Amino acid sequence: MKPLNGIKVIDLTHMLAGPYAGMVIADLGAEVVKVEPLRTGEMTRGLLKSDPNYSFKEFGAYFLTLNRNKKSISLDLKSEQGLEVFYDLVKSADVVLNNFSAGVVKKLKIDFDLLKSINPKIITCSITGFGETGPHSSRPAYDQIVQAYSGGMSITGPDANTPTRAGIPIGDLSSGLYSVIGILSALLSREKTNMGQHIDMSLLDVQISLLTYMATMQTLSNVDPEPIGNAHFVHVPYNSFTTLDGFVVIAVITDAFWEALLNVVNVDRLRDPQFNKSIDRLKNQELIESELNKVLSTKPSAYWIKVLNEAKVPCGPINTFSQALSDEQVLHRNMIVEVEHPDGGKVKMPGNPVKLSHTNEESYSPPPHLGSHTKEILRDWSKYSDDKIQALMNENIIQSVD
Repeated sequence: MKPLNGIKVIDLTHMLAGPYAGMVIADLGAEVVKVEPLRTGEMTRGLLKSDPNYSFKEFGAYFLTLNRNKKSISLDLKSEQGLEVFYDLVKSADVVLNNFSAGVVKKLKIDFDLLKSINPKIITCSITGFGETGPHSSRPAYDQIVQAYSGGMSITGPDANTPTRAGIPIGDLSSGLYSVIGILSALLSREKTNMGQHIDMSLLDVQISLLTYMATMQTLSNVDPEPIGNAHFVHVPYNSFTTLDGFVVIAVITDAFWEALLNVVNVDRLRDPQFNKSIDRLKNQELIESELNKVLSTKPSAYWIKVLNEAKVPCGPINTFSQALSDEQVLHRNMIVEVEHPDGGKVKMPGNPVKLSHTNEESYSPPPHLGSHTKEILRDWSKYSDDKIQALMNENIIQSVD
């Protein structure tokens, strides 16, 4: 059993932030149904589909990963009949999720005010770049735009002249996660009020939220922080270091960890009492890191990770993807799973990090072909007869793949 079994979600999303939110909810057991345009489906279906390295049986890596555990119905939302079919789905749904640009849902006649007249308990969530209100609400935005706009890129990278985006699309992914938080909050609220509500989720809002204490530091000091690479602005040594065959990170945040580190690296120069306190190590950061790099570069990463762990010094290897995805801890936690393709064969991808003690089922159904669940969903959710479904197919209002 999964915790969200019985929750029905209509997923109108595309690309990353929205589909990721839908994936998380689907992994947790909700019945998530992608409502997609006729013939082409949502745009992620075409992304990388023909790439020899990043696709499998004409499903690209994006679509494979983000659409497991989902179902698909293909529907012409721009027609009056298609809208009526959609409204009938809303009657049975708990959540409608979209990441259209601000104002599009109103043009499509699927905004919250209209949908709540059909189903007063419906919860809608719209993910947009800048939110649905404010002077820039109509501007388009993507992950890197909000990473830059929020100030996040100004503190990432080696120096102030090289603003750098995060290696993963943190703007999209974190907005997807916050959308899940919003949806779960609205579902819980509905249990008390018996009413649905709308969630206005902005990629920019989420990135500002993630600035956390660094934003507060700026408001207190009126000084803009600058990037410091992999170092820390308080703790030393807290950085990446070169080994004989790669890199490791060491995070010394207490004086006790410093003593333990000294016993491992055994560098006489670093045993000077002037380095015993954190505030003094910060003043001598360049010297300390230089000495550590000298000794750490004499042996391979695996050696240093072993002896540092034995000494209880916080550390870790800087893994490549292949190293991380085959790591024994990652595999033990079932964080690499095999998901079937609907046409056979399996693809490995990241698993679900939410490990529950009771409702702990972990299962993954294949990402769907376009319209492969159209008939099933219209029968189960809307109680349509086979004759009505066939008539809609004949009029090109819906598409079904048997």
